[in-house]
Amino acid sequence: MDNNSFKEERVLAIDYGSKRVGLALSDPLKIFAYPYKTIENSTDLIDKLILVIKESSVTKIILGYPLKENGQKSDSTLMVEKFKEELEAKVSIPIQYWDERYSSELAKANILASVKSKKKRRNKGLVDQNAASIILQEYLDEAGK
Repeated sequence: MDNNSFKEERVLAIDYGSKRVGLALSDPLKIFAYPYKTIENSTDLIDKLILVIKESSVTKIILGYPLKENGQKSDSTLMVEKFKEELEAKVSIPIQYWDERYSSELAKANILASVKSKKKRRNKGLVDQNAASIILQEYLDEAGK
């Protein structure tokens, strides 16, 4: 069997922020989410995302949707909606919002529990990619039901 007949397709989660963007990928069976990387939010962000999408055979994007505690939209929500429109204009795969109200807090707790080095725990990029991983794992758990 050649490499083209079996593609290991994955789901990509994006935790979008004004400074950094956390990314997580699923395994090929779409059961587990793994923190992937954090990239700076710069003018070439979409180009970098397109590269990740191609390299990792991404077939769907889950985009963290930041709502206020009471479910209302915030400035961050509007920023994410604008980003989704820009990304949809450049890629042809589905992009789905996912409520991310508690993902950053859960990510911080996970990092405190699993990362021993205080210096590494202060790495905000680690929080972003772990938040993306939590968003993706919640989506995968729901999709698998």
